[in-house]
Amino acid sequence: MVMQTSCKKGMEQMDLLQAFEIIVDKAKGSSLGEKFYQEADPYLGFVSDKLCISKRASAIMALFADRCDDNHIQFSDYTDFLDCRILSLLRYFKETEELVDKEYVCRSKDEGLYYCIPMEVMEAFQQNQRYIPSDVEELTARELFDKFNELFTKCRRRKLDRQILKKKLRALVRKNENLAFVKAMSSFDIDEEDTEFSLFLLFCTLFVIDGDDDIRYHDLEFLYEEGEAGWRWAKRGLSQGDHLFLVEKFIEYTNDDGFVDRESFKITDDAKKLLFSELNLSSMRGVRPKGGMLSFEDIKPKQLFYNSKERKQVDELATLLEEEHYQSIRNRLRETNFRSGFACLFYGAPGTGKTETVLQIARKTGRDLIQVNVSEVKSMWVGESEKNIKGIFDDYKQKVKQSVKAPILLFNEADAIIGKRQVGAERAVEKMENSIQNIILQEIEQLDGILIATTNLAENMDKAFERRFLYKVKFEKPDLACRSQIWQAMIPSLEDADASFLAARYDFSGGEIENIARHYTIQTILHGSPEKMVKSLTEFCESERLEGARAKRKIGF
Repeated sequence: MVMQTSCKKGMEQMDLLQAFEIIVDKAKGSSLGEKFYQEADPYLGFVSDKLCISKRASAIMALFADRCDDNHIQFSDYTDFLDCRILSLLRYFKETEELVDKEYVCRSKDEGLYYCIPMEVMEAFQQNQRYIPSDVEELTARELFDKFNELFTKCRRRKLDRQILKKKLRALVRKNENLAFVKAMSSFDIDEEDTEFSLFLLFCTLFVIDGDDDIRYHDLEFLYEEGEAGWRWAKRGLSQGDHLFLVEKFIEYTNDDGFVDRESFKITDDAKKLLFSELNLSSMRGVRPKGGMLSFEDIKPKQLFYNSKERKQVDELATLLEEEHYQSIRNRLRETNFRSGFACLFYGAPGTGKTETVLQIARKTGRDLIQVNVSEVKSMWVGESEKNIKGIFDDYKQKVKQSVKAPILLFNEADAIIGKRQVGAERAVEKMENSIQNIILQEIEQLDGILIATTNLAENMDKAFERRFLYKVKFEKPDLACRSQIWQAMIPSLEDADASFLAARYDFSGGEIENIARHYTIQTILHGSPEKMVKSLTEFCESERLEGARAKRKIGF
């Protein structure tokens, strides 16, 4: 009786994070067997009641919460901890789907089955509250398209699998049937259960959010599984002109100097008037759209730290790209029959700030940015990657013509396309790589604008690329003084002496320090500030150093 009373009092003071911690402790080495469920029952019941999920799902939720800083949680991560085979954990697939349905957990099926817990979910749990997704009913048309864009972005970045994307898109449409856009959709013969439904909404979102009137295959293919027949049929219909969207006059081919481009599409003017009347879009009032670009106004300022040599080179490049200097230099180069395009290479170790430097240069010089992630452009179908790359440069040329200031074309993580070309290539993949490189070399030669490529592996660069990059900036790991500044910028509460200690002890890049600061921030959210800050940070540093060593061992043999 005394034990029951004590347990009851303990449960009255319990919160979700405490319950998760106890469940995880009891799960260790238990194989999630009957004994575990008996011992953890009060805590599983607490979580079950709080989150409105089953007790078995509560056990999985606790295990996932214990790895909330991992964006790629897999069942195999727990086999050693739980002392069980992965087959035993696969029996919990139904319960895991229960967590996905409640939006406590995100699932991605690309290149394996992964899970992660969104930060907003953990913040709700920290407040001892059940996470309730934002209401998707009674949205304005603009809010609806913001939701669409958020979902498509997650899917494109492989943080949301396609089946869940379809489900969420259908829910958004069904719960906002009062909107003129949703009512107008009925004018087109679109089946909600078909992939064409997602494709229809993607076309609409690209126009509403980006003002995009030059939509190409590489903008669309992420909606389909690799090698999926549905994409082959969709492309065939789009290229041959018998796709439902073309027949129904929802979209049409674009026109370039009087020639029809069968690989570029836009929503027809009639469809725009029918679908988007309530949005009052500037792109429907004769204003040229900025499709596919990141506006410099949307780039957030970020303080970056460089070694002295890098600082000098970055500052010089930023000055050259200021509009007055840029135009003057272009004119002078043209007068002397030199190429007038600016092709720049940022190379060096991962985490040294190459990509962020491009963003900050764009912001400071007032230039919009088109960012290309090479891994996303390369297609699984032979011949498509070449078209994707050519399409990117064609799109960029159009944007240069439409813009007051030439935007920056950023090829991020370009290692795979600027390496040494294969001599005597025979395999289809090798031929494709060489073909892509030849296209890029030709486009850089004819460039009338600004291209910046970032890479970690400049040592393997093809000589032809090396000659074409006008500016090359090597990003070294930060020196001692620079590391100390980064530590204090990331964790402002850190004392000068402690920042100097960590900087001297660990030869980390800025990206690695930022990663540690993120881990530390999550820990303080979950457990409050530690009594010994430096000790806690040192533990995270040691973990980061081990992870970095493991990553290096994976390269090569």
